[in-house]
Amino acid sequence: MQPYELTLAAAADAIAAKKLSPVELTDSVLDQIDAADHRLAAYVSVFAETARHTAAQAERDIAAGRHLGPLHGIPMGLKDLIDAAGLPTTASSRVREHHVALRDSTVAARLEDAGAVLLGKTHTHEFAYGLTTPQTTNAWARDRVAGGSSGGSAVAVAAGAATFTLGTDTGGSIRVPSALNGVIGLKPTYGLVSRHGVTSLSWSLDHVGPITRSVEDAGLVLSALVGHDPNDPSSLHGLPTDDPRHTGTDLRGLRIGIPRNYYFERVVADVEDAVRQAIAHLSALGAELVDVHIPMTEYIQATQWGLMVPEATAYHEDTLRQSPELYAPDVRVLLEAGELVLASDYLRAQRSRTLMQRAWAHLFDGVDVIAAPTVPMTAARKDQETVQWADGTVETVSDSYVRLSAPANIVGVPSLSLPVGLDSAGLPIGMQLIGRPLGENTILNVGRALESTYERIPWLAPSAA
Repeated sequence: MQPYELTLAAAADAIAAKKLSPVELTDSVLDQIDAADHRLAAYVSVFAETARHTAAQAERDIAAGRHLGPLHGIPMGLKDLIDAAGLPTTASSRVREHHVALRDSTVAARLEDAGAVLLGKTHTHEFAYGLTTPQTTNAWARDRVAGGSSGGSAVAVAAGAATFTLGTDTGGSIRVPSALNGVIGLKPTYGLVSRHGVTSLSWSLDHVGPITRSVEDAGLVLSALVGHDPNDPSSLHGLPTDDPRHTGTDLRGLRIGIPRNYYFERVVADVEDAVRQAIAHLSALGAELVDVHIPMTEYIQATQWGLMVPEATAYHEDTLRQSPELYAPDVRVLLEAGELVLASDYLRAQRSRTLMQRAWAHLFDGVDVIAAPTVPMTAARKDQETVQWADGTVETVSDSYVRLSAPANIVGVPSLSLPVGLDSAGLPIGMQLIGRPLGENTILNVGRALESTYERIPWLAPSAA
């Protein structure tokens, strides 16, 4: 096994044991970027010499007994919405072609404090306003979409071109590409991870979180990111609550909610079969399966769009008027449509969100975790625009991908996507575990238990090898 193939936890253990140096690990990952990224286009920019300098400093510090923890010397990528001082933040857009960040975002600063090695900035669907990241190729199949909007971040991890990355998630933008590329994606509780210094799509729906190769890795990265930030008005003072009951594979006493509506509707057979098999594994580990009804599902799409579209347009108001030609056509039309949304419609969406949050809080009175598909189908072909379901319903590919992930953004609860198999075409299938607010430890514990029941699903995608 090459160093770039290691999980974060395995690499951290090897570095701590002096069996691997940060320089060796970083060089291995940079070599993999050179070998694979010309096909995959996961990165907007790579800062190889800076990364090598940071890794060398980490090696010296660790040798001198100044070991900062499991992220020290670990190479990672940042979605190109996340500021790092002195480096471009382009948002994969011509609008930001010459933008250079003056200071670190809070998450970049916290990763630097933890000793992580920044490799570069990863591609996003322009300004995170889409679910495909068209400039990036799926790590498993070159004719398939990467998913979005954190497509570059997920593909980099799936290709061994980063040991971990950060993404952002407004309606599924961490979890969707993670599911489509066979890696782990965690959208934390709203406000748990600071968004200061992160380009916004929709400030009341945006989240920042890790993309990794294992559930354990996601927990390690999250631990470095959490903590109140006075620079972010939405930042929480609380931390994830401990759940000492379920720290291994014994899930007795845990109640897993299985949706009897919405989440298994208009889902391809391979995805449903894999997710239900994963649920059976949870039951075999002792979890109690509880049928649940997902509330207010008829309002999910209208609420998501009613919040996101006007907030995105408000953020881009000046540049949309000054240089509309610099936006990609698909993003420009969405931003222009936001100018037509009435204030009364936006207020109705806010009211709907409040009612939905209350209904979901009541839902979690009866269960600890909800288990469901992350997305209703695996990675679509790059030229595919719509999906026709058995009931005659036709959706765009983006609407299909956001449908099952958006509820967790609207209500602000944590959601973890993890791979649970491959479809008949050999493409990864993702399952999500949704928890109550600040329930990250519970969903991570369940995710680790589930992960342990599988013979390892190879995260290193065939097209990246």
